[in-house]
Amino acid sequence: MADRKTAAELLKGAYRITTPEDNVTYYADFAKVYDSDFAAPMGYIYPRAVAEQYRAHAGPEDVPVADIGCGTGLVAEALGLSAANIEGFDISPEMLAKARDKGLYAVLHEADLTRPPEIKPRFGALVSAGTFTRGHLGPEPLEYALNLARPGALAVIGVNVEHFEAKGFGPMLEQLETAGRIRDVRREQAAYYEGNDTDYAGDEAHILVFRVV
Repeated sequence: MADRKTAAELLKGAYRITTPEDNVTYYADFAKVYDSDFAAPMGYIYPRAVAEQYRAHAGPEDVPVADIGCGTGLVAEALGLSAANIEGFDISPEMLAKARDKGLYAVLHEADLTRPPEIKPRFGALVSAGTFTRGHLGPEPLEYALNLARPGALAVIGVNVEHFEAKGFGPMLEQLETAGRIRDVRREQAAYYEGNDTDYAGDEAHILVFRVV
């Protein structure tokens, strides 16, 4: 990035993304400053909230964990699990490189999450923060992500509140429950940020907690 952007400007750019190709292009630069110029100054606590919900509901069998849209690894940092128990999925090779440098994952997968995964269902848990939001993934990729999980797996998926309503996540969840693909759905509320006064200070997420059937 030629000019140093504020954290809010970086976020605004991310929310304007419309295609997987846009995502790859934008995060090629954003990855360089994601932790230092966005997460830290914004007081980005959302990954920690997702990790807390995982710990609150997970049992010993809920591994390995698939971190959906893992970015630079902030959820993995908050989980505090052994790297052997976490694999990350992201479309941005630059974001994956930052995560790789932290040594938090057993495997990192460069993946377009708008397409069904080619990996067999073997994960004991799915987690995600910051991926199901404006400019990023809608409800259909959430259904695709279920194909990574083995029966009984725990899912802890954060979805931006406004995005949840605008993109029809509620009806999708109802359809998945009716079809017998998920069960025991609950919804927790979480803030994205603390200690900042930008236009995004009040952003919130629904953290969806359920079991894959």
